[in-house]
Formats: sequence, C-alpha cells, structure tokens
Amino acid sequence: MRISFAIASTAKRFVHRSLVVRGNVATVSPSFSFFWRRAFSGKTSYDYREKLSRNGLSELKLDDAVALFGEMVKSRPFPSIIEFSKLLSAIAKMNKFDVVISLGEQMQNLGMPHNHYTYSILINCFCRRSQLPLALAVLGKMMKLGYEPNIVTLSSLLNGYCHSKRISEAVALVDQMFVTGYQPNTVTFNTLIHGLFLHNKASEAVALIDRMVAKGCQPDLVTYGVVVNGLCKRGDTDLAFILLNKMEQGKLEPGVLIYTTIIDGLCKNKHMDDALNLFKEMETKGIRPNVVTYSSLISCLCNYGRWSDASRLLSDMIERKINPDVFTFSALIDAFVKEGKLVEAEKLYDEMVKRSIDPSIVTYSSLINGFCMHDRLDEAKQMFEFMVSKHCFPDVVSYSTLIKGFCKAKRVDEGMELFREMSQRGLVGNTVTYTTLIQGLFQAGDCDMAQEIFKEMVSDGVPPNIMTYNTLLDGLCKNGKLEKAMVVFEYLQRSKMEPTIYTYNIMIEGMCKAGKVEDGWDLFCNLSLKGVKPDVVAYNTMISGFCRKGSKEEADALFKEMKEDGTLPNSGCYNTLIRARLRDGDREASAELIKEMRSCGFAGDASTIGLVTNMLHDGRLDKSFLDMLS
Repeated sequence: MRISFAIASTAKRFVHRSLVVRGNVATVSPSFSFFWRRAFSGKTSYDYREKLSRNGLSELKLDDAVALFGEMVKSRPFPSIIEFSKLLSAIAKMNKFDVVISLGEQMQNLGMPHNHYTYSILINCFCRRSQLPLALAVLGKMMKLGYEPNIVTLSSLLNGYCHSKRISEAVALVDQMFVTGYQPNTVTFNTLIHGLFLHNKASEAVALIDRMVAKGCQPDLVTYGVVVNGLCKRGDTDLAFILLNKMEQGKLEPGVLIYTTIIDGLCKNKHMDDALNLFKEMETKGIRPNVVTYSSLISCLCNYGRWSDASRLLSDMIERKINPDVFTFSALIDAFVKEGKLVEAEKLYDEMVKRSIDPSIVTYSSLINGFCMHDRLDEAKQMFEFMVSKHCFPDVVSYSTLIKGFCKAKRVDEGMELFREMSQRGLVGNTVTYTTLIQGLFQAGDCDMAQEIFKEMVSDGVPPNIMTYNTLLDGLCKNGKLEKAMVVFEYLQRSKMEPTIYTYNIMIEGMCKAGKVEDGWDLFCNLSLKGVKPDVVAYNTMISGFCRKGSKEEADALFKEMKEDGTLPNSGCYNTLIRARLRDGDREASAELIKEMRSCGFAGDASTIGLVTNMLHDGRLDKSFLDMLS
C-alpha cells in the first residue's frame, strides 16, 4: 500500500536516528532513549489520560510525549484513536514532524487503524517537511478508505504545494475546492496569498482579496497583513496605502502591525515624510505605536541626518514607557558612527548596557567600524575581543571591518592574522574582505602576497568585482608591474564585467608612467568606442604623459579639446601644464596659465610652488611668479 510505504520511508530515517530497529536502545539520543526505556519498562508511573488533558498537553515536552506514546501502546485495550490524535497533534505543534510520522507508522504496525483526523495530521506533517508526493499518497489512501478530506486537510495540502514551488497547482486546488462544494476559509486564502508572494505573483495575491469577498469570505487582519507585508517588501507602498483605505472602508480597523509594516516599507524606500505623516495619522486614530514602529522611523531619520527628529522620537518613546530594544539602539549607533559622531555612539552604547540590553553583532560591528574610522585601532581590537568574550561571535562583516582598519593604519600583518583566524573559524571572506587585503598588501609593497590573495579569492569561489580588479590593476601599475597588469586588463575586457572610467584611468596612467605614452594615447582614443566618456582625471593623466614625454603641442591640443568637450580642467591640469611651460623656459605662456588658473579659483600646488621657488633661487624667475601663485 502506498500509505505504508509513505510513512515507513520517512519513519525509518527517524528511527535510525533515535532507535536501533532491533528492540535495543539507541545511543544517539540519551534523553530519547531514557524515556523510550521508561515507556516500555512495564512500570507505569502515571495515567496517560491525565497527561492527555488540556493542561497536561500544554506542558508536555518531546521526550515526555514519546514516553507517553509508549505507555499508551502498552495499555489494553488500546486507547481510542481520538486520544492518539491528541498526542500526535501536540507533537506536531512542537514542529517535530519526523516524530509524528514515526509514531504514526508504529500505530499502523500495531494494528491501530488511522482515522480522518490522524490522516490529516500526517498529511500536514509531510507537507511541512516539503514531502508533497508522500502527502498526496496519504490523501489517496485516506480517500480510498472512504474518508473525505475536510477544509483543514486541503489547506495543509495547499501549503505543501506553495512551499514545493508548485504554485499553479495550488491555485488549481483552490479552484477545484469551489467546484466540488468546499468553502475555503480565511486560512486557505491566507495560505495561497502567502504562496503567491513567495513566487513573485503580487498582482494575483492582491486580486485574491476581491475574489475572497466575492465568494463570501471576508478577509481578516491576517489576510491584509500578509498582502501589505508582501507589497512593502517589493517596494509597492502605493498599493499598500490603497489596501489600508480598503480595510477602513470595510469597517476593519488596521492595527499597529499593519501601520508599522507600511511605515517600515516607506522608510526602506526612502519616503521619510510619508512615513512620518502615516505615523501621525496612526496616533490621531488612537493606535499606539510599538518599539518596531519607533525603531524604523529613528533608523530612517538617522540615515537622513535628521538627528534632532530622531532624538525627539527616542525621548517620546521613552516617555511613553516603550523601551528601546537592541534594534533601536543598534540603528542609532550605526547611524551616528557613519556620520562621524563616535562620542554620541559610545554614549548610546553605555546607555544600552545600563538598561541591561545585550548588544548584537550589528552593535559591536558598528562600534568597531567607528573606532577604525577614528584611527583608534587598539580600542577596535579590544571591542572585537570583548564581543567574543560575550559569546557574540564575529561574522564576516565584523572581521572585514577590523581588517580594513588594520590595512588603513598600515598594520597589514595584523590584518592577515585576522584573515587567517577567520578561515580557521570556518568563515569565508567576502569580496570586500579580499579586496581590502589586496589593497593593504599593495600599499605595504608586498606585491607577491597581494597576487596570492587574489588567486586564493578566485580558488575559494569568491567573485571579484570591478573594485577588486581596479585595486589589483592599480597595485600592479604603481609597483612597476605593467606587464602583469596588462594580462589582467585583457582578461577583464574579455569578461562580462564592464571596466569603468576609473579602470581605464589606472591603465592609462600606468602606461604613461612606464614611458608607453603612445599606448596610453591609443587606449584614451578608444574610450569613446567603448561607450566611456573621458573625465577630468583621464585628460589630466594624458596631458601629464605628453608633458613628461616633451610633446608640448599634443598636451596643448588635448587641453583645448578638453575644454571644448565640456570637461572643466581642475587644479591638477593647470599645475601640470604650468610646470611644463616653466621647465621649457616659456615664462609668458606659464604666466597666462597661472592667471587663467587663478580666475577659476585654483592655486599652485606644492610641486609647482617648489619648482618656482627653486627657479627663483637660480635667478631664472622673478618674485612676481610666486606672488601670482600664492
């Protein structure tokens, strides 16, 4: 029979984990084994009926439930199937679906026939374990024995379809329910709506609300909550507002959860003012906001730099005796850190500790980031170690943040130690981790190790992004390894990744500094063919290359083209050309360029002023040039 095979195939896996199928006690789970021995030891210490009472079931733990099952199957005559159903239902509510399936098989082996209710429980368990074919087998057996599925059974099956990526069959099942005379309830519709959102069918989910009403099933707060949540996650807050109005028209009062969901969606989609207006509307209607409502708004206000508004909301929250939680504090601390307000972030952390709120990994990571940003590396490391001592184990973000801090402070060896420690803990660095280390190693002059880390990144299956390639190319070029940079650059051009203007600027500068100005010029001229517009850095790099080569005419022509192209020269362009003219002894041209530069609001840089000072000492220039530059 299909049902026997269906239950047995799953049960054997459970029994293998819990019991040796020869009547001996397994060694896998000591607690399970103890209660199983107690169940079949022949020593009754309590009446199973007492345990099956409502109060008894509410306090029942898994091991006790298994022991109780053993006590029940020992009783003669057997307890009624209704009593077994109560026990199986209680275990299913613990989400121990394997156990229910195993016990269901044992009931069958002992000759206890299942009834409508136990079959429904088994179908639900198979569906919850995403074993839809086995659930359908049980349904077939159930109907063959003359048991018609009820709406609860079909709703369980519907849930199975939704979570097995068979959404079209889920929709068809609901249609069939109407055809065969079943009346789907709100649970049925809510299940299908949730499934439709899981499969990105938002419009169908929204349309289902109207269909519910047409079929005489009034959507409840849970229905609207599922739809509103799904819409807000997709960023469709306008439609969420329409549903909010529809609820009120239907005389269904949306509660704090619905309002908070929409407010959070508005915050995440950067509609700050709309979120605040909805918050005011909510208060006007007498709906008391909760900690999540406040946390969403405070986090969003901080991200917009509206500190006074965020502080006002925090004070308002405390006055109303709505205690800020770890999410509220973490959002504020992270925002303060990103704005460079580390002192304020530390004060919030202290307040958090005073309130006996345990900081989360996000809290610690934000503070570590703050210390690193303010070059307080030792305190960042202490916070990192303190975090571990509190059994809050660092994740990839925490490690990457501290590694970046060490690399920025030129303490690359300590960054490498952290990287290796991270691997030993079973954590694989992400793209940011590897890119940070590669950059730090290049800046420390360790080109070989930087390249090794890049190879390790690729072999570990961590995808380099354009930032990684730019870091690698820049490091190779600046360390005089143009040939290797060219190999990487050619590979990058053949890949699906699009080089940016920053990538091209790195290569043009590398070529020019290596004396390959013509190659740099060829790449510059090809930018338009690649759909990339040269920026001021590209022009300046090429002008500098021409000046270094002594190609004064080409530099002048490119400077003119740059202005005609609408790219405004910056201080670097002017200073590069001024120095070139001064070295050539063209005082008149350099004086004109200085005047033009000053009219644009720029001044001479350190290299230009240094050159003019030296030429003043040599008597090649008079003091007027220095006055013009200053």
